Amino acid sequence: MELMYRRSLGPVVGAFLTGLRDRRLLASRTTGGRVICPALEYDPDSGDAVEAELVEVGPAGTVTGWTWVDEPLRKHPADAPFAWALVQLDGADTAMVHALAAEGPDAVRTGMRVVPRWADERTGHITDLAGFVPAEEGA
Repeated sequence: MELMYRRSLGPVVGAFLTGLRDRRLLASRTTGGRVICPALEYDPDSGDAVEAELVEVGPAGTVTGWTWVDEPLRKHPADAPFAWALVQLDGADTAMVHALAAEGPDAVRTGMRVVPRWADERTGHITDLAGFVPAEEGA
């Protein structure tokens, strides 16, 4: 089933996506000081608006959880096996889910360091961040 819809971005998510276009990972800071990435307009715990100014995080991060995809589907971000990973970027208090390219499930582990892999052409969309790769590959 596919649900088609449009969403207006607003100043926070719009700035997050503009950051991706510019190869920057931006996060929002709650009034309580938590750093949330990807950036959100409101603190998911309190419902309060976040601070107006976004903060840069990463670019490296740590895998906090993952699952392996042996047979990618048509809508997946890769046509070869990959992992969906929860990545907590350096400086962030939350993790974001994204694709992780690895040689196989034995090459992925919780706690591993990863770096972003950027799309060659970036337009201000989540796919500007093509995914993550193990830190030693991205260095």
